[in-house]
Amino acid sequence: MAAAWQDVVRDAAAVREAAAVAVDAALLAGVLMRTGEQPNASDVVNYAPFTLLPSAVPRALFEQAYAVQQDFNLLVDAVSQNREFLEQTLASTIKVDDFTARLFRIYKQVLEEGLAQTVFLGINRSDYMFDCGLEGTAALRQIEINTIAASFGGLTSRTADVHRLVLNVLGKSEEASQLLPNNPAKGLALGIAKAWELYGSQRAVVMFLVEDVQRNIFDQRCIENELWNRRIRVVRKRFRDVFEQGSLDASRRLHMDGQEVAVVYYREGYVPQVYDEQNWEARLLLERSRAVKCPDIATQLAGTKKVQQELSRQGTLEKLLPGHPEAIARIRATFAGLYSLDEGEEGDRMAATAIADPNRFVLKPQREGGGNNLYGEELREVLEKIKDSPERTSYILMDKIRPQPALNYLLRAHSPLQVSECISELGIFGVYVRQGRELVLNRAAGHLLRTKAIEHADGGVAAGVAVLDTPFLV
Repeated sequence: MAAAWQDVVRDAAAVREAAAVAVDAALLAGVLMRTGEQPNASDVVNYAPFTLLPSAVPRALFEQAYAVQQDFNLLVDAVSQNREFLEQTLASTIKVDDFTARLFRIYKQVLEEGLAQTVFLGINRSDYMFDCGLEGTAALRQIEINTIAASFGGLTSRTADVHRLVLNVLGKSEEASQLLPNNPAKGLALGIAKAWELYGSQRAVVMFLVEDVQRNIFDQRCIENELWNRRIRVVRKRFRDVFEQGSLDASRRLHMDGQEVAVVYYREGYVPQVYDEQNWEARLLLERSRAVKCPDIATQLAGTKKVQQELSRQGTLEKLLPGHPEAIARIRATFAGLYSLDEGEEGDRMAATAIADPNRFVLKPQREGGGNNLYGEELREVLEKIKDSPERTSYILMDKIRPQPALNYLLRAHSPLQVSECISELGIFGVYVRQGRELVLNRAAGHLLRTKAIEHADGGVAAGVAVLDTPFLV
């Protein structure tokens, strides 16, 4: 917690007043989610959970995270185009992880048929924590890079205004004026709009591929509205709709319900539970089409944990980004220790090390969406069980990051107002567009700060653990 808030945190009356103002401000600003009871209706909504106060973030690390984002965009794009690297890296994983194997089968099938898609759109979010380690000097450490359905770019575009008002109410006008503007929704929409334009059909629509349960619809609507304001038509469809209504013409143009689709923006499709056989067929249809997929299946595979671990291996970045030594140095400076559990001597050694000292590591499966990682005794138990089985190759190990906790209030509907020791995670949104071999857009598109109480090891906002936050640079 920045020293500026110490006088506030323990002032119960000031906190109560500020919290009431904050909740109303969030509702006014549209920091909204549907309720768990009515996740597919907007008749009753509530504010998305957020911190009462903006959290302190070291300015140098914040600027470092922004400075490396275009490099990560380049890297993800390079990985997605490197068939040999993906095949070698995921060879052990696809033997034991059915979900990654199904994605990989579609990837190979589409390549063998020949890609119809010529324009490629990447929207990713690189997530970091501030590791204080044993020395106590904070360092930026990448947790993961999300290459599919990276969320909260919309709601976080509205959160800084809420925190600005809270600080003004608390008599912190000078600090309020220092909160940075942030509008990922606009930046992400810019990428989608550029891909739509390059697709080359004014009549074609952008299709948001959405979940059956849509609690987080307002986050998506922020981006949708930016597109409508550019006079780009948006439709919302589920996998089931694609299976029932989707078709390809002779040129492999995708049509939904009679409308040509220029861009498919996935906000779904990153966990195995959503795929039955019909949905796998729908995914294959989309991937075979000429439409710009965000992401295409190669880019989704580029975001797997196994690829993340392999990128940290000495010499890998140099092969993928030849002629970019500065970019490689910037990327490598953010890496935490990442370790393979593949069968063989290296994997045996790392499994034994983690079983002996489980609090030093995080065990990560090939899954997105939060809440999947294993820590401490749970990590030890799982590794003990699978240490001699090929199943261990579906996981990677990462050094556990040790951020400095700070005091804050986490505002959630129907929850008591109480101070918590909290840690934060900074995400930087990146967007790029490639036409053929030419990168026509590559930029950082804004940031997302999420904060949670220290007793929660894993999980994001949608998972109900973390809350939205705003960085206060110190």
